[in-house]
Amino acid sequence: MHVLVTGGLGHIGSQLIRYLSDNSRIRAITILDNLSTQRYASLFDLPKNLEYTFVKGDILDSNDLSRAMSDVDSVVHLAAITNAEGSFDISEQVQSVNLGGTKNVLQSCIQHGVKSLVFPSTTSVYGPVSGIAREDCDRSDLKPQSPYATSKLAAEEEVISATERGDIRGVILRLGTIFGPSIGMRFHTAVNKFIFYAATGRSFTVWSEAVDLVRPYLALEDGVAAIEFVLSRPETTGQIYNVVTLNSTIDQIINEVRSNFPAAEIEYTRTRLLNQVSYHVDDSKIRALGFSYRGNLNSGIRETVEWLSGLKAKKL
Repeated sequence: MHVLVTGGLGHIGSQLIRYLSDNSRIRAITILDNLSTQRYASLFDLPKNLEYTFVKGDILDSNDLSRAMSDVDSVVHLAAITNAEGSFDISEQVQSVNLGGTKNVLQSCIQHGVKSLVFPSTTSVYGPVSGIAREDCDRSDLKPQSPYATSKLAAEEEVISATERGDIRGVILRLGTIFGPSIGMRFHTAVNKFIFYAATGRSFTVWSEAVDLVRPYLALEDGVAAIEFVLSRPETTGQIYNVVTLNSTIDQIINEVRSNFPAAEIEYTRTRLLNQVSYHVDDSKIRALGFSYRGNLNSGIRETVEWLSGLKAKKL
C-alpha cells in the first residue's frame, strides 16, 4: 500500500509518517505539506525501511495534489488550520482550507483512482452536549462553537457524501484534544500549552469556573495508532469513530502538570474562554472493533516534560 499523508509534517503527521513504518503492508509514503509552519525538521531521520517522497505543495492547488496522488492507494488527510481559538480572526481562510481543501483532496482522489481516505476530524464538532457525545447523534444536534469546528463538520459531510456515492471508501475519526510530543510539536492545545508555559516560567490563565468541566483528550500515540487501525479495514467505510484516551477535567490536568512543575503559576479569570464547555465523549464504538489505547495523561505529560528538561524555568 502506498499512503499519502497531507499535512504530513505537522504535530500528528510527523509522528504518523514514522509510526506507519512498522506496518508491513505499507511500501511507500508520500508527504504533502506546504511548509507554511517551516517544519523542515519533521523530515529529519525518517525510517530507512520505507520509500518516502516529499511533495512541497498545497491542498488548494490541484496541480500539487495531482503530483502527490501518483500511484497512491490511500490518503490520510491531516492538512488543516487547527487552532480553534485563532480561527475566529481568519474564519474565511479556515473555511477555504479546511472545507475547500477537503473538497479538492476528494476530487483528486477520484481522478487518480485512490481507494480510501481517512479523515481525522475533531470532537469539537459536538459543541455543547447534553449527556454523552456519541457518533450516532442526530447531526442537527451538533453545535460547533468555532469556525474551525464548523469547517471540520462541513468537511465530514463531504467525505460522507463521496463515500455514499461510491467515489471512495471514507472513514472519519473525531479526535479528542491532542497531547504528547512529536518532532513537529505544537503547543496551542491545553495540555501542551500548560506544560510549555510551566517549563518556561510563564503563568497560564484558566477560566475559574472551568476547572471542574470535563473535556475529551487524546494521547498522540493513540491518535496515530487509531489512524493506522482504520487505514486497512474496509468494514470501517462510511463510519465515524470517536477517539479519546480520556475525558478529564482541567483541574486534573493542572494537578498533573504541577506534579512536574511545583512552582507553576496559574492565573484564574472570570472571563469565559473559548470552548469551556463540559462534555463527555463516548469511544466504545472503536473499542468494539478491537482498538485498544496505550497512552495516558501522566505518561504523555512526563514525556513532553522530558523533551523540555534542558530548560530551567525562570519567572519572566
